[in-house]
Amino acid sequence: MFRHAHEHVDSYYAHSCKDRLSHHPRLQGEVQCDVLVVGAGFSGLHTALRLAEAGLQVIVLEASRVAWAASGRNGGQAILGWSCDMPPLEKALGIEGARRLWDGMAWAANELRELPQRHAFDCDYRRGHLWTAVLPRRVAQLHEWQEEAASKWGHRTLQFVSREQMPEWVASERYRAGLYDPQAGHVNPLKLALGLAEAFVAAGGRIFEQSRALSQEAHAAGYRVRTEQGSVQASNLVLACNTYIDHLEPRLARRILPVGTYQIATEPLGAERAEALLPRNACVTDNQFVLDYFRRTPDHRLLFGGGCTYLGGLPQDMAAATRPILERVFPQLSGVAIDFAWGGHIDVTRARTPDIGGENGRYWLQGFSGHGVLPTLAAARAVSDAILGSEDELALYRQLRNPDFPFGERLAAPLEAIGKAWYRLRDSF
Repeated sequence: MFRHAHEHVDSYYAHSCKDRLSHHPRLQGEVQCDVLVVGAGFSGLHTALRLAEAGLQVIVLEASRVAWAASGRNGGQAILGWSCDMPPLEKALGIEGARRLWDGMAWAANELRELPQRHAFDCDYRRGHLWTAVLPRRVAQLHEWQEEAASKWGHRTLQFVSREQMPEWVASERYRAGLYDPQAGHVNPLKLALGLAEAFVAAGGRIFEQSRALSQEAHAAGYRVRTEQGSVQASNLVLACNTYIDHLEPRLARRILPVGTYQIATEPLGAERAEALLPRNACVTDNQFVLDYFRRTPDHRLLFGGGCTYLGGLPQDMAAATRPILERVFPQLSGVAIDFAWGGHIDVTRARTPDIGGENGRYWLQGFSGHGVLPTLAAARAVSDAILGSEDELALYRQLRNPDFPFGERLAAPLEAIGKAWYRLRDSF
């Protein structure tokens, strides 16, 4: 499914930081380093930054532009946890092992707050996430998670928001209740990725754009990765390609399914109107299987996403596809102008558990399943620590088994789409 381009898609994010978009050279000739990272998204850049700061010579290869794919296009919600939720992790690792991974997630939430201060860049970080229930029967899920988070995982700051209190948070009649997490937040993801890239280069790292990794081979000295116009010899190799792993590593590619997601940004609404929609400026998601997610921007737009595609493509008119969902949540925005509409693909595993591992000096980070801002940071710490000699946290991720999608890539997507249709039906009653 590989696609690449010389520029970022026409998203709100690219528009908002066009003055920060800088070009890195194309790889030409042969170079050497301690660690080669393939993929300049969140997980690759954060891994590379941590290793460069530890004194290693690190190179990042990117087929298109820094954060060209999901890291530069996603919803920007920095939510603690994983797409699979905690039960699969507890089943695989036991409560102690799952608690250690949760502690890593809490570390990632704090790391996201500190990164812009530590490296002097802005990513529009705002604190707070509100998880909401649309259906009355799913209000219980909010109470259950609040209790479990406190008793099992030590996450005691969640605040229940009753239906009577919801207007203080969201100007919509759609929601029955909510659960507020002050440790979560939201960011401009492209600004975050660009900040990581700038910090990495300042630490002595090198980034090569428009340099798609075509092949990899192992030998006694490590790994050699070839591009169209050059090659890199590295002692360690990190594959942070997500859905764009393609044929570079078929074994890993079989474990993930590219799922299309898309969102819109409205015209600027003005401060008063935007603040009336989300008075507390938290980002919002719901607990439907096919969820809606939305938040305010610093220039008083509403970013809104909902819906996904499992058959490879995206709606031809993403604004038209999203407008009914937007107006279902906020009827008062009926007819509002939509300035930007864009989409991309996320890397989904069968169980929605992350696929993080390593062997013989080669490591991989993928399978974030649409929940990627904080999990990518936590996974990057596990992989970078392993390269530096401490494999304890990576050993936990290795115990999560992510099987191949059945019947190959030709039938995996239709089968997943059928499953999604069933869950969408359950969302309606």
